[in-house]
Amino acid sequence: MSTSIPLQVTPSAFSGLVGVGRRDTTPPDGIYARMWGAASHDLATGVHRPLSATALALQAAGGRPRLLVALDIALLGDLGGASDAERVLGPVREALSLAPGRLLVNCSHTHAAPWAAMSRSHNPGGELIGPYLDQLSTAILEAGREAIDALAPATLTWATGSCDLARNRDLPDPASESGRFICGFNPTADADDTLVVGRVTADADGRVIGTIVNYACHPTTLAWDNTLISPDYIGAMRETVESQTGGAPCLFLQGASGELGPAHQYVGDPAVADQHGRRLGYSALATLEGMLPAGQALRYDGPVESGAPLAVWLPAPFEPSETLDGGLVDVPLPVKPLPPLEELEAQHAAAEDRPIKERLFRKIQIVRNLGGGDHEVSPAWVWRVGDSLLVAHANEAYSCFQEDLRAAFPDATVVVMNTSGAEVGYLYPPELEGLDLYQVWQTPFSKDALPTLTETCIGEGRRLFAA
Repeated sequence: MSTSIPLQVTPSAFSGLVGVGRRDTTPPDGIYARMWGAASHDLATGVHRPLSATALALQAAGGRPRLLVALDIALLGDLGGASDAERVLGPVREALSLAPGRLLVNCSHTHAAPWAAMSRSHNPGGELIGPYLDQLSTAILEAGREAIDALAPATLTWATGSCDLARNRDLPDPASESGRFICGFNPTADADDTLVVGRVTADADGRVIGTIVNYACHPTTLAWDNTLISPDYIGAMRETVESQTGGAPCLFLQGASGELGPAHQYVGDPAVADQHGRRLGYSALATLEGMLPAGQALRYDGPVESGAPLAVWLPAPFEPSETLDGGLVDVPLPVKPLPPLEELEAQHAAAEDRPIKERLFRKIQIVRNLGGGDHEVSPAWVWRVGDSLLVAHANEAYSCFQEDLRAAFPDATVVVMNTSGAEVGYLYPPELEGLDLYQVWQTPFSKDALPTLTETCIGEGRRLFAA
């Protein structure tokens, strides 16, 4: 047999101490909840499904814990506003004695949650934003403490599947002759359908104590006509998965979804979001169903001569990696020349169209929050968890980011997360420079920002696997 064919197919896995915790983060009635420029309402009128914070604690033998938190919110704070994010996460790090590189909070990016930024506190319902930020901090702390207190020997095993919920959303405007793009389903373009699923199994009894679903798709099903608080498709996905895993909490981690969203979106009907969630949940369950028990791989057992010569592969034990390493990396992302703040404020004051006024307000916040200069230092988390690589960053990268990372580490499961921190804007492929495309003109980052992030994260990943 050719030596290029492996005789054992071993999943990426981590063996160590693992714990899970969850807390409700549903906001109070009457909070400011206008995420969409086209919306005519300011306040939420009810709750479709509750929001939550779900924490996964990881610890190697003899080491210190680290915490991965899945949070149902669009983003922490304002565009580039680190102060709101620090208000939420600072007390968590202090209370749990976690260095910044050991606390990773991934925002699901649901657009049906409050825009929890103090810059919005002057709006109707804005007086509830500050208390809600403190509520988020308390919930993350309590979920994290529960997860750390529950640390026990367990195995985290990964598998890769697919789901076609996500579709490309860079659509050349059929009614435009100027080359404008609009943000919605493009049926002619390919989309990354990669679905990564993790399963945490207790070593003591083989019970599933938690699952992870990592998928890249904007939670923008519910849009300007929706007035309900909702995790979007993520709520029904969790319900679907948890119903078949004994209620074990499921963490959703938003992937590199800069140009990805559902084909059917921008609606007010929560039933559409639930349908999308079940669709992703069934795909995750199919991937889980195909996994072997924890600590088992498929090993070639030799041929059997029958009507055809048959290759027999049988389950066999293996020792999962106990390595847990990595932390925070500062990435200097190149920034475009930005208009003066005074110019934007004058345009905002003169604007009468509500969506245009909202665009200008967001641009003002970006310019205010950036430090000036030709680059902005942005955080990236790069963790080695057994034989897997977890990479997270604060902004919204196109899916080529996760594709390039997976190509660089073909023998590892790579979990990629957007919107993990104080987001500023999109990171787009250089070949899109100059297009009249939302992700290009929205962002303050230049065409070189995404290659810079990719190169930095690949380099740090290689260092961790070489250690």
